Amino acid sequence: MPEMIFVDSSNVEAIGYDSATRELHVRFAKSGETYVYYEVEEWVFEDFKRADSKGIFLNNNIKGKYNFGKL
Repeated sequence: MPEMIFVDSSNVEAIGYDSATRELHVRFAKSGETYVYYEVEEWVFEDFKRADSKGIFLNNNIKGKYNFGKL
């Protein structure tokens, strides 16, 4: 698992990215569950880190666009 960065969000607790495998890890605040999104470009992760609203960014740019699994 990549290093997780805690973010300021009511929905998302922490995010991490593994550039070798192109996996984006997202830990959700309410459930504590971590999801892995596959084949995510690094620029998407960088934009995610900078987004004012992590939840809106996740819904608009990641969910439904990348395959995922749950850890």
